[in-house]
Amino acid sequence: MEPTELARQYGTPLYVYDLDRARAARRDLFGWLPEGFEVFYAFKANPHVDLVRALRDGEGPACKAEISSTGELAAALEAGYPGSDILYTGPGKTPEELSEAIGAGVRTFSAESLSDLEHIGGAALEHDTVADCLLRINSATASATTSIRMTGAPTQFGIDSETVAGLAGQLRSVPGTRIAGLHLFSQSNAADEEALIGELTHTIKVAAAIQEDLGVPLRLLDIGGGFSVPYAQHGERHRYPKLRTELEASLDLHFPQWREGAPRLAVESGRYLSGDSGTLVSRVSNVKISRGKKFVILDAGINTFGGMSGLGRLLPVSVQVEAGEETEKASLVGPLCTPGDVLGRGIDLPPLEDGDLVRIPNAGAYGPTSSLLMFLGRPAPTEVAVSGGKVVSVSRIEHVRTYRSVEGDDA
Repeated sequence: MEPTELARQYGTPLYVYDLDRARAARRDLFGWLPEGFEVFYAFKANPHVDLVRALRDGEGPACKAEISSTGELAAALEAGYPGSDILYTGPGKTPEELSEAIGAGVRTFSAESLSDLEHIGGAALEHDTVADCLLRINSATASATTSIRMTGAPTQFGIDSETVAGLAGQLRSVPGTRIAGLHLFSQSNAADEEALIGELTHTIKVAAAIQEDLGVPLRLLDIGGGFSVPYAQHGERHRYPKLRTELEASLDLHFPQWREGAPRLAVESGRYLSGDSGTLVSRVSNVKISRGKKFVILDAGINTFGGMSGLGRLLPVSVQVEAGEETEKASLVGPLCTPGDVLGRGIDLPPLEDGDLVRIPNAGAYGPTSSLLMFLGRPAPTEVAVSGGKVVSVSRIEHVRTYRSVEGDDA
């Protein structure tokens, strides 16, 4: 079912999620990994209920859920993920959200610090249970194969690896918790297979050393991710044909009993599983020339897509160009009254006029829920999920302000 046809039916801005593509990504990712690996889907990439359900249901190994909020918890539960298949992460977990998660059956948490571990334990004790905790580690070192670094610097994420030995006794004895394993994450969106392999095998080596420092056998080791897919540009999901063999060799060396489940192994992925399932369709609202530069203004901007551009992370978008069609350089911008509402500068665009539809590919990750959705109060985009050429659901996130009664009201 063509996204542009759906846009004519449901309006724009419009996201179309092809659930069959998400299932294919899930199948491919499990195929790149050694037998028995678990995959946690990072809900932050796209928590749309139909999409996350597609990553769990059907034939083949099912994804588990990696979440960081009660909103994502609600999406996971609605999509059918049991609490036992949910990993709750994040550096700022509050007592209220911990209690809600434990009450919903979540028992596995990533602990970012000793105090975070204590907060998790306190919530678990209130529910008369024990939480299994993965200690997130901020490794002091990285692989020599890549310059990509998400560890080693001072950060709110994880326990500094060089402090683990000194903290081991305290970490092992927090009431309401037991150390179940480790959680490491060193890179994101690694298109280069050698770099990905280098980081993941280095992570395995670090985890083996941390296990010795802790004096606790690991039951679960989450080695992170970094699996790549183009973002808002044409292209295919990257392939990792050497990954399985290299991971098996590293695990055989550092965790000889891993094939018997000691420890269980996991990776996490967001954009690889959801990225190429999505297409954003937007309508041209206006075309103008300013001092010799062309601007194509869409009804979708950073309130709809690419809100992370404020963090310097938006990549130049690409627009579908038919074979043989002439192109011209122009900037693709949104409708917001801020100069920051830019989706792409000086990109190749086909000749566009008011009312034309524009398709942005590989837009299934970091879309509406990572954008400035409430800025200026513009309507959120419609989201359509399709499978087998048929529409599964049509939805839209609504902006609703709720009021609480004020103490002393006579109402």
